[in-house]
Amino acid sequence: MTILSNDTKRVFSLALPAALKHLADILQVFVDMIMVGYVSVHALAAVGLSMQFMMFINVLMTLYVVGGNALISRFIGSGRKNRASALLFSLSLFALALSLVVAFGGYFSAEGIYRLMGAAPEVVHEGTLYFQTLSMGISLIFLDNLLYNALSAAGDTKSSLFIKLASSAINAFFNYMLIFGHFGFEPMGVKGAAIATIVSYGFNVAVYLLLLWKHSEAKLRFVPIIRFHDIKRALRVGVHAAIDRGISTLSFLVFVSIITYYGTVELAGYQVGLRIEGLAFMPGFGFAIASMALVGQALGAGDKERAYAMGTIAARVAYTFMGIVGIFLILFPENLVSLFTKDAATTVIASQYLILVGLAQIPLALTFVYSASLRGAGDTKTVMRVNITSLWLFRVLPSFIAYKSGLGVVAIFVIMNLETLIKGIIYSHLYKRKRWLETKI
Repeated sequence: MTILSNDTKRVFSLALPAALKHLADILQVFVDMIMVGYVSVHALAAVGLSMQFMMFINVLMTLYVVGGNALISRFIGSGRKNRASALLFSLSLFALALSLVVAFGGYFSAEGIYRLMGAAPEVVHEGTLYFQTLSMGISLIFLDNLLYNALSAAGDTKSSLFIKLASSAINAFFNYMLIFGHFGFEPMGVKGAAIATIVSYGFNVAVYLLLLWKHSEAKLRFVPIIRFHDIKRALRVGVHAAIDRGISTLSFLVFVSIITYYGTVELAGYQVGLRIEGLAFMPGFGFAIASMALVGQALGAGDKERAYAMGTIAARVAYTFMGIVGIFLILFPENLVSLFTKDAATTVIASQYLILVGLAQIPLALTFVYSASLRGAGDTKTVMRVNITSLWLFRVLPSFIAYKSGLGVVAIFVIMNLETLIKGIIYSHLYKRKRWLETKI
């Protein structure tokens, strides 16, 4: 019982800061959108579309982040701190090189991409200005993503939470100062919003570097040694995660486009429900981060039983929390939706969505944690196969058939949650078979 109690505490100590950081990420986006919304509707649309670009840029970051996580956590678990630190240094150089390519492409293709997406001329102008400005600081975003995930893999999510809280405040302050023109600055609109984002990420990276260089107790440091073999190992794991994320992102966009065909009210109801659900599954996100790190560390230490136990504990706590959240979604959907919209028709659609996703919170929790456990072990190939097959075969294709058959949007929501249930069952089966414990990186 003592070991179980200590393991549970360890899971909580990683999961809660990770979940709160995820909440801070969401709130920062909300603040950005609210402030930009005061500029103009075109500015709001431009920044909103840029987030679609970032979804695909995140695919590239997945390439080195997931494999790096799996390998760093194993090195930490086996007591090879210097090896983990050397890998972090190597991946930082890789991230910088990749970010320069993305920055160049983003800066010179921004206008063309906005036009290709069919945006209005005003949105194209505002979006180009915003994304070109953001591109000049994109390297900071790449480094921030790597450093946060590396520290999480090493078992430190608390530092990242405090860094994020401080940078969110900095982002809000610079938004206020640069977007609207306060404290002697000229109003910059969307350009000011992009600069504020860059400044906040710059703060994150600066503090992470200070932590790595100066903190004698840090689990990771920069060791300026490049081991190409370890880079290849990390990328070999990461490539499947990147493919998974890329094709899954595409499936999400196709799924949203199907809902769009139903009309503006249905799309608005779905978007409102999705935002509320995003807040609801924070516990699952936190416990997934904890499971990924602790599973990898246990495997690095050669303790497969402990690795399996850590994922099991994280899953149990996650589905308990998310199950409770699901009850609130089922019982009080209208109250939650009223915080985002007063439109009666939108409220009905969003409430129907929340009731259905409330029923699916437990399998969603299992999907979060068990898939993260497999990634922590380095078995990204299995995760890729499950996600791609499930999303396209059990969600996108049936949704398209349902739309063509004349079924209402609620049928689409039902299909979505049945897919979540199926995926949860698949991951539970794969996890309990324990073959992932034998994954070699």
